[in-house]
Amino acid sequence: MVNLSVNIHRLNLKNPVLTASGTFGYGEEFAEFIELNRLGGFIVKGTTLLSREGNPYPRMAETPSGMLNAVGLQNKGIDYFVKHIYPRIKKYDTHIIVNVSGSTVEEYVTIAEKLSDLERISAIEVNISCPNVKEGGMAFGTSCPGAKMVVAAVRKVYPKTLIVKLSPNVTDITEIARVVEDEGADALSLINTLLGMAIDAKTRRPMLSTITGGLSGPAIKPIALRMVWQVSKVVKVPIIGIGGIMNTNDAVEFLLAGASAIQVGTANFIDPQATIKIIEGLERYLAEHNITDINELIGGLNVS
Repeated sequence: MVNLSVNIHRLNLKNPVLTASGTFGYGEEFAEFIELNRLGGFIVKGTTLLSREGNPYPRMAETPSGMLNAVGLQNKGIDYFVKHIYPRIKKYDTHIIVNVSGSTVEEYVTIAEKLSDLERISAIEVNISCPNVKEGGMAFGTSCPGAKMVVAAVRKVYPKTLIVKLSPNVTDITEIARVVEDEGADALSLINTLLGMAIDAKTRRPMLSTITGGLSGPAIKPIALRMVWQVSKVVKVPIIGIGGIMNTNDAVEFLLAGASAIQVGTANFIDPQATIKIIEGLERYLAEHNITDINELIGGLNVS
């Protein structure tokens, strides 16, 4: 027997495998493919204050070893989630985390307040990669003052576990990580997608309606690993690693780099059972290496 349970602040996860926001719907869409209760938890799609239609099509494009997306946070808003989605998913016996997005600090605060009253929502994951409409559209998470504003405001109204998802589109991600930790973040998710673009050489037009979009998948894994390792050296809160995790070995690498848990994203589009296969693979990995507790792997990278 091996122990796969890990702690993310006050959350005790039965294993370190979570799903990445925007790749797993509201969880229930995958119920016919996997037993959701086997997951350490699942993170529902980005939720905004009001309903959003998202960006015009095309808004997804395949790239070498990855994909670009510019979906634009399509969802029906927080009130619809509370009234219609939450009653359906609260039955699952695992941690349910809601990804929160906003265009103003006030929007983040309002959503956090509405979610704090839902007993079965274990935590929120605050996406600070959103554009700050009051400051000309620059993403909150690309500057220390912007990140500080959002996290400080949400912390005042949200008493449960507060996870902050960091943008990689910055000069030094450790600066942002330290700021949000100081403002009360209980854990950090990294990384969000990298800004990229794709062009159709035949039509000479961009492949996305928005021209640029977020790059995910195996192509970004080396960058995500580097950032997890760097941030793990400067913060005390747990880190959740994301970026190109397709199999068990990928998950182990993130744990060794300093992540306490991981999120599976793009792999869900390729294989809806990817998360369960990674959980089972972690059990085998520990057994094969005579490790009884997965926590022994966290931060275990040997650089000497």
